[in-house]
Amino acid sequence: MKSVLRILLAVTFATGLAGCAGAPEGDTYRQQTPAFDLYQFFSGDVKAWGIVQDRSGEVVQRFIVDINARQEGDALILEEAFTYQLGDGVKKRTWRIIPQGNGRYAGEAGDILGTAKGTSYGNAFNFTYSMDLPVDDTTYEVAFDDWFFGMSEDTMMNRSYIKKFGITMAEVTIFMQKQ
Repeated sequence: MKSVLRILLAVTFATGLAGCAGAPEGDTYRQQTPAFDLYQFFSGDVKAWGIVQDRSGEVVQRFIVDINARQEGDALILEEAFTYQLGDGVKKRTWRIIPQGNGRYAGEAGDILGTAKGTSYGNAFNFTYSMDLPVDDTTYEVAFDDWFFGMSEDTMMNRSYIKKFGITMAEVTIFMQKQ
């Protein structure tokens, strides 16, 4: 019985530590500048360069994304085309993002499960969603906690935390620049 309690305590402690690290809190960025406007930044062509790091920090993917962004009515359409220098992954994705009012957004894409939820926080934008992520010969349902940070009117940093069971399994860092 004591060994079961020790294991339970260790798992609870490790889970608690994992919860302490990772994604930022949005309210921290409400007063920071420059303000990040999703629709203003994603107008026209955007180029992105990124990496994916596993839990140990090893770079497991390196990629370039060409994004064609446009508005259709209230909807923001992002057509993404990925090229990989290291690793492999999705080749194309099209996002359809619609404002919901009060700095909130809803997004959909073909490989996203359900509806992504977005919130604007001044200098930052947070997008959360789930997807089936193929890894080798298996697919895992994971949660993305995706953060965009405005650097200037034509540059932005993106930091994503890929989580399974609430634990960060990988992190994505992307630099984006309007063309």
